[in-house]
Amino acid sequence: MKPPLSSSSAVNQIVRKARISTPFIFTLIAFIIFVVILYGHDFACTFSQFDDHHQHLQSLDDSSFNHKPHSNVVMKEKKKKGRREKRLPFAVGKTPESCNIFDGEWVKDREEKPMYEEWECPYIQPQLTCQEHGRLDRDYQNWRWQPHGCNLPKFNATLMLEALRGKRMLFVGDSLNRGQYISLICLLHRLVPEDGKVMEGSFSSLTVFRLKEYNATIEFYWAPFLLESNSDDAVVHRIADRIVRKGSINTHGKNWKGADIVVFNTYLWWMTGLQFKILKGSFKDEEKEIEELSTEDAYRLAMKSMLRWV
Repeated sequence: MKPPLSSSSAVNQIVRKARISTPFIFTLIAFIIFVVILYGHDFACTFSQFDDHHQHLQSLDDSSFNHKPHSNVVMKEKKKKGRREKRLPFAVGKTPESCNIFDGEWVKDREEKPMYEEWECPYIQPQLTCQEHGRLDRDYQNWRWQPHGCNLPKFNATLMLEALRGKRMLFVGDSLNRGQYISLICLLHRLVPEDGKVMEGSFSSLTVFRLKEYNATIEFYWAPFLLESNSDDAVVHRIADRIVRKGSINTHGKNWKGADIVVFNTYLWWMTGLQFKILKGSFKDEEKEIEELSTEDAYRLAMKSMLRWV
């Protein structure tokens, strides 16, 4: 029977078994350096996403304890190590979290060129092609939105196309919102080949710009009051005596279901005077029950209906 090993000899045997040759160590170190150099950028992006996700969760956690009403003014957060920043949708770069992008003004910027020229976009309606109709000045192209106390990151069309992949974006409202809709298409369409895009139903209530490769649509739905009205025809809607039907958000809303992003706009068409006519029944009724509300109250009625639908 062999005598038990002493503690010192046992340690020596373990060290000898764990000893690794010097060439193997150098090979391992060289491989690690190679991987870091080759994939270092990917690792950095991954950790950055984890950090952003952690900050997002932290902000949600903090907000659960804050029940104060939220206004257009974003409260500034005091940070020991600089200001927190956030990414804006479809933009490159970041802007401070305290930046209220809705609080600002239009300023002239002669250094930046327009993001597209009129002649480059075939989707602009003929009555809106200023240069084609003889407008000589170009100053109207040099305006941009400038938030107070911060700057907007630069819009990136490629990033937006990728963000819209597999989604449905819908603009709802009047001709002002249709102008925003067309402008967005003008910003994006140059990156899509001719056989990869199509405009459908330009003279109906629903206009669809289809991006085949991205399995996405950008759409516009004509509803100048959001509620049902006697001005709902997408082509013939110049009616002086405008009437809106109360509680009729679903008349148009059934066509908005399934959209991933909805941009609402209604305001200008309400500005017909101090009073506005509201229909309580149906447009098909022989005897129509109509009441007149102040324009402000009528507009508020539409806003509440829209919010309830959302």
